[in-house]
Amino acid sequence: MSQQTNDFTKWYIETIQKADLMDYTPVRGCIAFKPDGYEIWEHIQEEMDRRFKETGHRNAYFPMLIPESFFQKEKEHVEGFSPELPWVTEAAGEKLEERLALRPTSETMIGYLYSHWIKSYRDLPVLINQWANVFRWEKKTLPFIRTSEFLWQEGHTAHENEEDARKETMQMLNIYKDVVENVLAIPVYDGQKTPSERFAGAVDTYSIEAMMKDGKAVQAGTSHYLGTKFAEAFNIKYLNRENKHVYVHTTSWGTSTRLIGSVIMVHGDEKGLVLPPKIAPTQVILIPVGPWKKTPAIIEKLEEIRKALKEKGIRVRLDDSDQSPGFKFNEWELKGVPVRIELGPRDLENNQVILKARDEDEKITVSIESVVEAVVNELETMQKRLYEKAKAFRDANSHTHIDTLDQLKEHIATCEKEGKIAGWVLGGWCGDDACEAKVKEETKFTSRNIPFNPPMKKHTCITCGKEAKYTVWFARAY
Repeated sequence: MSQQTNDFTKWYIETIQKADLMDYTPVRGCIAFKPDGYEIWEHIQEEMDRRFKETGHRNAYFPMLIPESFFQKEKEHVEGFSPELPWVTEAAGEKLEERLALRPTSETMIGYLYSHWIKSYRDLPVLINQWANVFRWEKKTLPFIRTSEFLWQEGHTAHENEEDARKETMQMLNIYKDVVENVLAIPVYDGQKTPSERFAGAVDTYSIEAMMKDGKAVQAGTSHYLGTKFAEAFNIKYLNRENKHVYVHTTSWGTSTRLIGSVIMVHGDEKGLVLPPKIAPTQVILIPVGPWKKTPAIIEKLEEIRKALKEKGIRVRLDDSDQSPGFKFNEWELKGVPVRIELGPRDLENNQVILKARDEDEKITVSIESVVEAVVNELETMQKRLYEKAKAFRDANSHTHIDTLDQLKEHIATCEKEGKIAGWVLGGWCGDDACEAKVKEETKFTSRNIPFNPPMKKHTCITCGKEAKYTVWFARAY
């Protein structure tokens, strides 16, 4: 049995450490991002930031410290985050008059400021995004997936009316889906969260949910329609076109560095990382093989290839270290580099290189003249191939034949006995919170979302057997 199957969490932690993506720090639940780990995040940032700006959003920055009184203004919001808040109570040797929270999210601070910035319908819409760090004092942590401090982006917008705000909410969810599927090569189910799972203080929360290789779910992004709740709490009013003072409608939306963990958990294998080309810090590694030191022309030719690839915008490195080729192969496969090119004395004589994609077993021979074109094609092909592999895995482990809680429990027991993953289950739900809670209590499966396009419609509640109002994905989650 592979380590991925036997102990997925252990495999995950060992992989990210061996690949040199992060390190632990003395502060509980806080990690250091090493250069490769941070660069993955930078490439995700670049892709998202470009899409945000194309849709009219601008970046800003808001304070990390939030007064305690701000949280009291939106009761549901503070109740949702209160257990996770770290507090600053003293500064410069003196006790503060009011406790300051390290931000878990910025709705309250931004709501306060928007109340000063927005006066007229001419000031709307306000379309702002923030790239920042946030703090949630998690009881159980896992690097990248769930940490006490993490990096993210949070968008906060204000609109004249509900229609505009809801359009914004869905637009941003669709941007998330585009990035996660087409950049990270991770298929997702998009849909609406149930009331018990929605963001604290939101009217409606929507999410994209991704399946990891152990069958668990990761909430890969959320977008919230907040209605006028925060506007009322922070008195964000404007003079409308009828010359009346009314509340704005607001949204918020966010994704985080848990996307890095998701990429590793979806695509990684026993050899280590498998990174989608679009976010790989190094897309191509060039390795001299055979007695290359006796043939200087090998390094000269690899340098030519490196420069040609770099001119095409490809992130490429040449490994001319003293380590053996076998060691280098293993090292760069562990790091998940999408394409490896080998060149030895015989290859040079034959005017060719050996090309290997990280996710394929076979090597191919490519003429030196066509190596740039071959690499470009392979990177594009691999990006699509990783998505199709992940989608096939997800679909194979998305179960639609389970209709009752007893069947779900039997399914889980059988999977555990046979060493299989339980995956996700599509179930009906009557809308009663007690029925949803019972599924979690008896199976540890939680509702992931009510999918917009379920593979089929469920007609009876998985718990009580009554008529189902909703069709819901249930799964264990990180």
